[in-house]
Amino acid sequence: MKEAEKPYVPADVSMAELTIKAVVLGVVMAAVLGAANAYLGFKAGQTVSATFPAAVLALAAFRLPFFRGTVLEQNIARTAATVGEGLVAGAIFTIPAFLLVSVNGQRLWTSFDYWQTSFILLVGGVLGVLFIAPLRRTLAVDAGLPFPESRACAEIVKAGQQGESGARYVFGAMGLGMLLQVCKDSAGLRLFRESVDFVRELPASVIHHFDSSRNALGDVAHKGAIAFATPSISPALTGVGYIIGFELGAINFAGGVLAWLVFIPLAYFVSPDLAQKLSVHGGPPPPGEVIYSIWYNEVRPIAVGAMLVGACKTMWGMRASIGSAFRGALRRGSHEERPSRIEHDLSARGVLLAIVGLTVPMCWIYWRFSHSFAGAAVATVVMLALGFLFSAVGGYLVGLVGGSNQPVSGLTLSALIVAALLMVGFGVTGLQGVGAVLAVAAVVCCAICISGSLIQDLKVGQTLGGTPWKMEVAEIIATVVTAFVLVFPMVILHESNIRQGGIGIGDRALPAPQAGLMAQLAQGIVGGEMPWGLILFGMAFAVALILIKAPSVMLIAVGMYLPLETSGAIFLGGCIKKFADWRAERAGLAGPGRERFESMGALVASGLIAGESLTGVVLAGMVLVSDRFRSLTHLVFGVDELAWVAGPAGAWTSLLALAAIVWVLVKIPLGHARRQPSSS
Repeated sequence: MKEAEKPYVPADVSMAELTIKAVVLGVVMAAVLGAANAYLGFKAGQTVSATFPAAVLALAAFRLPFFRGTVLEQNIARTAATVGEGLVAGAIFTIPAFLLVSVNGQRLWTSFDYWQTSFILLVGGVLGVLFIAPLRRTLAVDAGLPFPESRACAEIVKAGQQGESGARYVFGAMGLGMLLQVCKDSAGLRLFRESVDFVRELPASVIHHFDSSRNALGDVAHKGAIAFATPSISPALTGVGYIIGFELGAINFAGGVLAWLVFIPLAYFVSPDLAQKLSVHGGPPPPGEVIYSIWYNEVRPIAVGAMLVGACKTMWGMRASIGSAFRGALRRGSHEERPSRIEHDLSARGVLLAIVGLTVPMCWIYWRFSHSFAGAAVATVVMLALGFLFSAVGGYLVGLVGGSNQPVSGLTLSALIVAALLMVGFGVTGLQGVGAVLAVAAVVCCAICISGSLIQDLKVGQTLGGTPWKMEVAEIIATVVTAFVLVFPMVILHESNIRQGGIGIGDRALPAPQAGLMAQLAQGIVGGEMPWGLILFGMAFAVALILIKAPSVMLIAVGMYLPLETSGAIFLGGCIKKFADWRAERAGLAGPGRERFESMGALVASGLIAGESLTGVVLAGMVLVSDRFRSLTHLVFGVDELAWVAGPAGAWTSLLALAAIVWVLVKIPLGHARRQPSSS
């Protein structure tokens, strides 16, 4: 190993590593961070990497007098903790699709099936570990990949050994996120309005239609409406926007502008009789409800078509990297006669036997969905082949661009389409075929997410001097435990939304865009209910975007799929990051100072995300558990909502919350960057 690549803890040094306290701490953090990301994934269609907050929390925990441990124990705890984010990412991208699909009016699931969901997460997660473990040396050592997030995380851990962790900033930001969520959640002590929306009817217009010879065809009176919503005052969504930056936030918001300010008003305008054709309580619905129906039933399928092309473009743009991934990941890595401690992985024979063993319960689950032995066998073979190949490709791409930029949706869509076409070819159609296809996609997605998370952790471990097989065992333990835990936050959010008058998954508050895409494609290809016209419109729109070299077609399509207040909040976070960068440039920050500014900003944003997300899950759980509990507002004041909150005062009060978010995301990183490194 080169001098620059020597591990922080040398290979010949032995110290405590895979201990009970390290694994327990990691599993607890995995459950907490997983619950937070479940909330965020349902709300915004994105998750945030748990690597950095997990590293900071592990550093803080092992400094406690009664819990002190080694840097390798910290590494094990952080490795186990990242399972929560990886596994829940695989879950929220696919599992809600089981609730969203409907063939001939028949639903696949009406509520989350605890055992089937848990086993899908368990098998997919463990297979992700087993698929990537034999490729560890190939990807983390021989391929020479940069692993940007892994190196940054390792530097945080090293700095923490000298006393600088940033934990108090993370916990402080979490506290602020919790407070603001309580003050804005309908189940909390609501003191301000999260967003303000309004509908404005367009003036009536008469269009004089004529043919190509300019002969009059008739006059049609058009009258539509336009809806607008202010960005949500959401610490979590703002934190996401801060982390992804101004450019990506703006691209995402552009999709929202196209959907809500162009396509929806256009569809309403060209269908002047739409409101009369619809009915609610015996009369035409108000304009706001008509607009919602257009968005949900017409614009979102267009977004699905655009996402499909965007995913293909992403895969095509990475064709060279993906080709290298297939060649490099499947090439036999270098090995030593007697591997040292830091080169010791799980045995290849044990990995192979475990993979074979997991195919039996997975085949049984596929049979439960498809009611066909041939269909179950095909689904199992497709899952194993695509799961391994895409885990290898995904792991390579994580090393190339970082876990946050791994194209999970594109890889999962590819697996879903292949499985769907094969199911149709073997005659497994209808609701049973849709269920089997979604189950294949869910397992493959979980495997991709966990394998990407693990290879990133293994690279951190290589830098720190961790033992690979111990990290892989910790990841398996965390996966087994959290697979049976992460269902609960999904159930809580879904059922609580229904209890509060929503429709659960798919509601405006829980759009779950990636799962909606999976459901639309599986239902369309296998169930024969694809709204092909709208899908083709979206595909043509995406092609036009590609022709004019629009950046990130996929992100634009996701913005179209989200409520405007959600994409607006993410864009607001990007604007705050742009402002913070401008302040940093004016302050002359460069080199280590700039690095401290960037890392502290990411940690504070992660704290805001965790604070709101965890509080949202807790409040939703309180509503679900108790029939008497409606909200903290009702508990304290005896009313469902304070009168002034619904008026202008409630809207203006939200600016105070926004000011607090801006202050912590700008002032704290700048102040930290100006100081010399010290204990914090």
